[in-house]
Amino acid sequence: MFVSQWGTLGTGAGEFRYPGSVAVATDGSVYVSDTDNNRIQKFNSEGVFVSQWGTRGMEEGQFKSPSGVAVASDGSIYVADTYNKRIQKFNSEGVFVSQRGTSGTGAGEFRYPVSVAVASDGSVYVTDTFNNRIQKFTPEGVFVSQWGNRGSGDGQFKTPNGVAVASNGSVYVADSGNHRIQKF
Repeated sequence: MFVSQWGTLGTGAGEFRYPGSVAVATDGSVYVSDTDNNRIQKFNSEGVFVSQWGTRGMEEGQFKSPSGVAVASDGSIYVADTYNKRIQKFNSEGVFVSQRGTSGTGAGEFRYPVSVAVASDGSVYVTDTFNNRIQKFTPEGVFVSQWGNRGSGDGQFKTPNGVAVASNGSVYVADSGNHRIQKF
């Protein structure tokens, strides 16, 4: 059943140009990756604009087409800064904390990170879309593991675009190019 909506096309506060992802914090705050405006917007649970951060660029706290956003249980905000090929971490007020990743194919490197999810233990999962894999990091950004490669078999991906983590630790991946969801 429909409850409410907010936002229109534009560049002002509370307006969007291609909102890419939404995440809700335990306090009800709603964070939206406003992809083409290269920013994150924060709203209360009723959709009232609270704040925003980010501009187009490559420096800390700047973005180039941020796609995914996720909120950790401690209130940390993780953003998949897609075209900068990195994940940025902020506090709940949008203050830059850290970043991880560079362009590449090695462990901890990305080629088009699109989605990010945070598990209840703080582990961070990233869809590394053009590398056709999922990468896992500690809350501090230390690389833990990765899985997947290009293909259509079990555990293989073709341009994975979404990731979510259940409370029991199961990881779900939207394997977009293969038109399926995989559970790990």
